Amino acid sequence: MAQEQTFHFETLLIHGGLEPGPSGATTVPIVQSSSFAHETAEDLEDIFRGRKAGQIYTRLNNPTTESLERRLALLEGGVAAIATASGMAAISTAVLTILRSGDEILSSSSLFGGTYSLFRDTLANYGITSRFVDPTDLAAFEQAINENTRLIFVETIGNPKMDVPDIAALSGIARRAGIPLMVDATVTSPYLARGRDLGADIVIHSTSKFINGTGSVIGGAVIDNGTFDWGSPLFPHFEPFAKKYRQFAFSARLRKLMHKDFGACPAPMNSFLLTEGIETLGLRMERHCSNALELAGFLRNHPRVGWVNYPGLADSPFHAIAGRQFGNRYGGVLTFGVASQEESFRLINALKLARNLANIGDAKTLVIHPASTICVDYSPEQRTLLGVSDEMIRVSVGLEHHEDIIRDFSQALDSL
Repeated sequence: MAQEQTFHFETLLIHGGLEPGPSGATTVPIVQSSSFAHETAEDLEDIFRGRKAGQIYTRLNNPTTESLERRLALLEGGVAAIATASGMAAISTAVLTILRSGDEILSSSSLFGGTYSLFRDTLANYGITSRFVDPTDLAAFEQAINENTRLIFVETIGNPKMDVPDIAALSGIARRAGIPLMVDATVTSPYLARGRDLGADIVIHSTSKFINGTGSVIGGAVIDNGTFDWGSPLFPHFEPFAKKYRQFAFSARLRKLMHKDFGACPAPMNSFLLTEGIETLGLRMERHCSNALELAGFLRNHPRVGWVNYPGLADSPFHAIAGRQFGNRYGGVLTFGVASQEESFRLINALKLARNLANIGDAKTLVIHPASTICVDYSPEQRTLLGVSDEMIRVSVGLEHHEDIIRDFSQALDSL
């Protein structure tokens, strides 16, 4: 579609990257095939050698998944996207594309528990060190960079701490150090902000969340914005890719090595469901954000609630930076605290509409007690680092009518 770059975001959600086939179908076909036949041995050799485009094996590429990748790249303004089997697969393969034994990640301390475990434990077993810094302390980031630092990693909104880093400022720090900035934008989605516009070189999504929007599928994505110079002497292992692929060096190395070798590809059916979900992302995010703001305001004024973390509240310390970065929309996730863990359990058990499960971004309102679930294996000190307290409840605010959501939390709080 030659006009894709002139379309508004909402139009790209529906039409971006869609190439109708001979049948005239206006939905992406599900190509449920493990591999693809070719007329001649020469044809298949040309594809393997990269002399021409073509399908080989669904672990490497698939027409349904490629349609999803084209749309994600367009939505983020990137040069390429690689879809993966999960959000954790996206982070793992993206980080390992860049880092080698002896390298270090400088990461926000405000992270999803799975990412924290990957950085702190798993990567450490392979000689990669992670240093954790308060994402709102720019001076601490500057001071923590050393000769081994090769990547800065942050979340657009910390999950579940709900803090908001100044991504443009962090991009400047990364530029001065000659290292890339990787941003996990799962909580905000490209509808609130494109990572490229904020200064991110690489954007991560758990597409299982807001991009899908129905809780029906697991997926992830890595978007290469093509903004980092991989010809830098700090990254000698990128040299052949930088020479051959230039601004596509990162996505080429990821696809040809980590993605291929680890096999963390999505199933075609999952790619189809994710593409279907993308079409309503704009409408859903508007409702998620407005409902979350309504619920946050109610909770802040309830006498049984000790505190509320939501950047949309005017008294949030992150209200101004979130408003500037995300167009005065603040996402669909919030956290709040009651008197104790025991009381938070009673509240969760008293909810009738909200579902108690480990996910965010669903059409349904979801709740979880992070300390006893996502962060159950961490010490009290580690939970404090992640911003998780014993009384914390995380809410992913759904698409129901906001009065029904508030009524559910009201009756649960009144039952305590």
